[in-house]
Amino acid sequence: MLVTTDAIVLSLQPHSDKAHVLHAYTRTGGRINYMVYGLGKKNSSGKYTPLSIVQLTTDERSIRTAQLTFVPATITTDPYKRTIALFMSEILHNVLRHPMEDAPMYDFLADSIRELDQTDEPQNFHLQFLVNFAAKLGFAIPENHTLYTIHNTPYTRKARQEALRALCAYFAEHVETWESPKSLDVLMEVFD
Repeated sequence: MLVTTDAIVLSLQPHSDKAHVLHAYTRTGGRINYMVYGLGKKNSSGKYTPLSIVQLTTDERSIRTAQLTFVPATITTDPYKRTIALFMSEILHNVLRHPMEDAPMYDFLADSIRELDQTDEPQNFHLQFLVNFAAKLGFAIPENHTLYTIHNTPYTRKARQEALRALCAYFAEHVETWESPKSLDVLMEVFD
């Protein structure tokens, strides 16, 4: 049976010479991994860029068709936004692991991606995203916590790095499967 759903691309990883594994967060089923066959000259992997929003038609766990519904134009061309997108997709890949429908979470993520694409000042976007994401996951930062006022605080390079480390530590306390993002050092360097 064919199923059509909206999905946010988390990552695309090679599986064999002829297949890739697409990790996606779908509106109808939460986190699902799909097999993608035939990527090459005729069928580009460009539509599977992290944080692209696509409409997938699938049969079981394999993709029949994929159509881009939102191309994050500035995310792919702006080095700051591209680095934030890679960081966000890595966080989502590591935290969202269950195939469980959660339309409000999907909407939050899709809205966040569009907001990143439209913002002119992305330097603190990832910090605010983590604060909002924690709230969506059910462990909002308490009002008496130093990170609570993160969205109202102008950040210097050093303050931004400290806040990012503190947010990652906060996630590590609350997410059992937390892995320190490999893109963390790159993100800190880009906003040097």
